[in-house]
Amino acid sequence: MGKQPLLNGFIGESPAFRKMLAILARVARYDTTVLISGETGSGKEMAARAIHYQGQRHERPFIPVNCGALPDHLVENELFGHARGAYTDARENQLGLIAQAEGGTLFLDEVDTLTAKAQVSLLRFLQDGQYRRLGSSVVESADIRVVAACNSDLSQAVDRHEFRADLYYRLAAMELLVPPLREREHDVVLLARQVIAEAARQYRLAVKDLHADTVQWLLAYAWPGNVRELQNRIQREFLLCDGPDVLVRERAPDSDRRRQHDRRLALPTTLNFNDAKQYVLHAFERSQLQRLMLESAGNVSGAARLAGKERRALGKLLKKHGIEPEQFRHS
Repeated sequence: MGKQPLLNGFIGESPAFRKMLAILARVARYDTTVLISGETGSGKEMAARAIHYQGQRHERPFIPVNCGALPDHLVENELFGHARGAYTDARENQLGLIAQAEGGTLFLDEVDTLTAKAQVSLLRFLQDGQYRRLGSSVVESADIRVVAACNSDLSQAVDRHEFRADLYYRLAAMELLVPPLREREHDVVLLARQVIAEAARQYRLAVKDLHADTVQWLLAYAWPGNVRELQNRIQREFLLCDGPDVLVRERAPDSDRRRQHDRRLALPTTLNFNDAKQYVLHAFERSQLQRLMLESAGNVSGAARLAGKERRALGKLLKKHGIEPEQFRHS
């Protein structure tokens, strides 16, 4: 991978992976914005890091930010920073993520989750590379490369009027698709052995090989959570393994069980009327959310449309019940 440091999990020999690497090498060569698309857990951030470390800015910072975790009212503060006195608790100047990435790369993960207001702020910066910290009248310039990533087809979000077309075209100057693990053939076995080797070094254990049945299971399973799911599952099996080989037992993986709709409701007999009512309402709410996630394949916007609710309101309900949309996305 050239100048880039070892990126755990970003290895492979399959035609699909090699094709992606060839495109990545060309994309890294040109210092322009890049839009990376791919399923959850497929390795989009690792691809972004590879682009950075193979590019002209490899000696400068790589700053990742999860756009989905940025509250709407804090987006500009996080990206641009603020001046002292900008608001009540702003007791000193603070650099934003853009300033921290100066000369390097700013990686915007889950860029499709940005609100309309945040999209305008980002577009304004991308147009001329200039910004102002909150509470400041000084216009500052930044020399950074922006790499963005999303789990879905951003052009479809544009068609649905959920994402600005002008921002999409700014971000998609160059595009890269990271293939899902199910399309990478025997890479899953190569990655599993890499996970075991890394875990063995980390926990100072002897390296174990994969049982023949495990190899067959790895190749047959669809891996909806992609490389991230593989890493978590294989490391857990390795650490719990008592035999000479890592053996994955035939059972539904955790992610599959979470995707199943719970059709039963066992009502505790000790509850009074009001508590029982709340219990049933909570269970009904959770059941409906799971159904919506299944029908929309984990697409929160699609689920919100099915439910006739605002996307943010539905997102809050999912968070309340600890339901992760990624677990319902199609493999």
